[in-house]
Amino acid sequence: MLPCKMKLPPYNTFPTIIGDKISLRQIQLSDVNDIIEISFYDAIQATTLQQAIEMQVKINKDYDDGNSIHWGIAENETNKIIGTCGYYRGLDEGSGELGFVLLPQYQGKGFMTASISLAINFGINSIGLKRIYAETTQENKNAIKLLERLNFIKTADLDDSSVEYELRQDVI
Repeated sequence: MLPCKMKLPPYNTFPTIIGDKISLRQIQLSDVNDIIEISFYDAIQATTLQQAIEMQVKINKDYDDGNSIHWGIAENETNKIIGTCGYYRGLDEGSGELGFVLLPQYQGKGFMTASISLAINFGINSIGLKRIYAETTQENKNAIKLLERLNFIKTADLDDSSVEYELRQDVI
């Protein structure tokens, strides 16, 4: 049996995914000011609007190069970006590292559960991922609870006090 061909970014149109509470959409430069505190690139956090804009330009280039897909999590009522999520590595090998972050005032309200569920569905059904994984610190109990609630299992303790979780194969 021949392996199915991956449907990698970039797409003809940036994929927008609409859920009940939130939508995953492309981040515009006009959105960046709202998410400076959660703007990261290679684990480095932006501290200024200029840094956040430069990071978003790099993120957009990664998408254009087919290496990632980075969505803004938009609250449907306001269309305001309240977080980000996406796949950042391994797409060409059939796996995706799922990353996510949410503004503190929106945590604990189901926004991230809805977002990650939409991203998982897209990763499996649109990209064709065979493996979805996430890394977080052992201290990030909220992220660990979220991953476990979504059927991820712990697969590794990493050297730097981080842990890796993977979506169980029976779910995919």
